[in-house]
Amino acid sequence: MKLFVLTALCALLALPATAEAARKQPVKTMRLSATAYCLSGKTRSGERPRVGTVAADPRVLPIGTVLRIHPHRGLYTVLDTGSGLKGRELDIYMPSCRKARAFGRRTVQVEIVRRPSLR
Repeated sequence: MKLFVLTALCALLALPATAEAARKQPVKTMRLSATAYCLSGKTRSGERPRVGTVAADPRVLPIGTVLRIHPHRGLYTVLDTGSGLKGRELDIYMPSCRKARAFGRRTVQVEIVRRPSLR
């Protein structure tokens, strides 16, 4: 019983430090100009596009970067480069061409969740 109480107390004491450390991690956000595309085929990474696929200039967002795009939901992964994308531009894959056209061009806030690891 004493061991259980001691373990629980240690866990509670460690919790605020862990949460505080997580809050101090800098979150990289940026504003990008976004359009949508609906083409099929293969992406620059060799995969077929699917919901959650985005294309970006690899000098800004390298292939493999995981993003959260606000106000959209879910995570997106840079799997394509898009031949016409330069600088702070993003192309979001949508399976419906009608929805892609309706999306138009918008400014979105992008949060970088994870950058690809260097090999």
